Amino acid sequence: MFSSLLDKARNSPFRGPLTPAQCQASTPALEQTSGMGMAAAAVVPQGDSCEFASTKYFALCGLGGILSCGITHTAVVPLDLVKCRLQVDPDKYKNVVNGFKVSVREEGMRGLAKGWAPTFFGYSLQGLCKFGLYEVFKVTYSGLLDEETAYTYRTGVYLAASASAEFFADIALSPLEAAKVRIQTMPGFANTLREAWPKMVQNEGYGTFYKGLVPLWGRQIPYTMMKFACFEKTLELLYKYVVPKPREQCSKGEQLVVTFAAGYIAGVFCAIVSHPADTVVSKLNQDRTATVGSIVGKLGMAGVWKGLGPRIVMIGTLTALQWFIYDAVKVWLRMPRPPPAEMPESMRLRLEAEEKKSK
Repeated sequence: MFSSLLDKARNSPFRGPLTPAQCQASTPALEQTSGMGMAAAAVVPQGDSCEFASTKYFALCGLGGILSCGITHTAVVPLDLVKCRLQVDPDKYKNVVNGFKVSVREEGMRGLAKGWAPTFFGYSLQGLCKFGLYEVFKVTYSGLLDEETAYTYRTGVYLAASASAEFFADIALSPLEAAKVRIQTMPGFANTLREAWPKMVQNEGYGTFYKGLVPLWGRQIPYTMMKFACFEKTLELLYKYVVPKPREQCSKGEQLVVTFAAGYIAGVFCAIVSHPADTVVSKLNQDRTATVGSIVGKLGMAGVWKGLGPRIVMIGTLTALQWFIYDAVKVWLRMPRPPPAEMPESMRLRLEAEEKKSK
């Protein structure tokens, strides 16, 4: 399967690392500038640890996803806990500051870490599927199209690939997300994953872990589509209009700064798009008798947007850090890092010829 993906990748507008000059060749001009510091070092090919679209490449992308999602989601557990409590009990937790005060007063500082275990394991599994499968589907879908079509409709490729990846990622996440919300929003139910998991199975059966899967898809799939498509397009625009020099002349550190900026912009849009479904998921996992319709009817349009402020801060920072860590892992492991999609030469020449002809 992966050999066919590699063949498709060679005809993809996202094929940057497959070009021999990028991976292996070293030009005299670059060799002469090797003593000029970080910018020069950034354009000297160092050699990649794996071939683009190979089995090893996709496996390492999955590892990057585990680290980026597992670490970041666990780091913001206190904010996530307050956000969930704002959504399910707005009468008790008036706002973010009040939510922190009430939580600390009732459970102490250690209480802010409730739910860290299902968060870490759940989002590590989600990151494995989200980032790893995104790379697989992106190569697969772009390979189904000719080079010019893949470039022209690249946003559609990003959207389709990210939606496909998130579909499977949420199946892995759903059981642990359900346990996390119970721990955080039901006082006295359980304090740890080891307590919550068997209690949920004993009381409600294994089906309870997937009760919130459909609304989880409703939250995460639009979120991930926005996360990847917005990031890819923002990165492309930043290098085209904002960064004062070509990407290949930027140091690895400078490239990571651009990655972080594009990730944060994408994260703000992600939070807005997915927030109503996030509120519904939290309420479903808190109340075993609730349905999507009953929750929306009870909360109303204003209620489903409760907690949006802290979620924008959380998701914006989270998404930026995820892309930063993911890209940093690629740098650390010396993986191929394709540049933003570039117009195929055949398309550029054709458009230039058509423009001259029209004058």
